[in-house]
Amino acid sequence: MLGEEELVKLFPDFADLVQPSGIDLELDKVYIQKGEGSLIDNDKNLPEIEELEGDVYTLKPHTAYLASIKRKVKIPKGYTMLYLPRSTLLRSFVSVQTAVGDPGFYGTLMFLICNHGDFEYRIKSGDRIAQAVVFPVEGSGEYSGSYQEAEE
Repeated sequence: MLGEEELVKLFPDFADLVQPSGIDLELDKVYIQKGEGSLIDNDKNLPEIEELEGDVYTLKPHTAYLASIKRKVKIPKGYTMLYLPRSTLLRSFVSVQTAVGDPGFYGTLMFLICNHGDFEYRIKSGDRIAQAVVFPVEGSGEYSGSYQEAEE
């Protein structure tokens, strides 16, 4: 696991969000599912989603949402990211479910955010909802999957 000094060097666009053992990730937008999806024979048919309006979101009890992260992430070759929820959310019965960030990935991160509680939970664009922990990876290739965005 990399510390603050190395994280600032590798991710200068996130220097203001670096913590002792990771990088805080800020909520951008929240989306609700509007249709069905499937993954049969690895054919990705993602469900239609709808962006919720405003910059303060009320998460309904027992409901899942997609959440985008404010800044695009560029993971350098030779490194991987694991994303973990902030403990304040967990203590509020809200989870953030994530995937692994592969070496060479560039793009917008999308996480599943779920209110498991019996009461509504309010969250605002800009709130820190997850932390990226970065690890070196030896002998790795680079991500070239369908979620790769063209670098700006």
